[in-house]
Amino acid sequence: MKATLKDRVIAESGDIVENGGYAYFPPTAVRLEWLEKAPKTDKDKECPHGVQFYNVVAGDDRAERAAWCYEAPQPKMAAVGGRFGFWKDVAVG
Repeated sequence: MKATLKDRVIAESGDIVENGGYAYFPPTAVRLEWLEKAPKTDKDKECPHGVQFYNVVAGDDRAERAAWCYEAPQPKMAAVGGRFGFWKDVAVG
């Protein structure tokens, strides 16, 4: 499975965990140098799983808050802890 922003592959792996309709990639499969931490909103701070959103920045292409990771997931989300999900302008398939 791949996560792409326009023609750039942000993540690619066969080790995918699906949860809530999203595919989560292991950090070793993600171009971490293309992720920049987004400031946490009040809603982010209320998340019981410790969500951190990231802007995806690859060359001139930018997608705001298009990636996220649960840094302190509760048991029901433990399988995706430390993995990255993508949405919005990042296509996953």
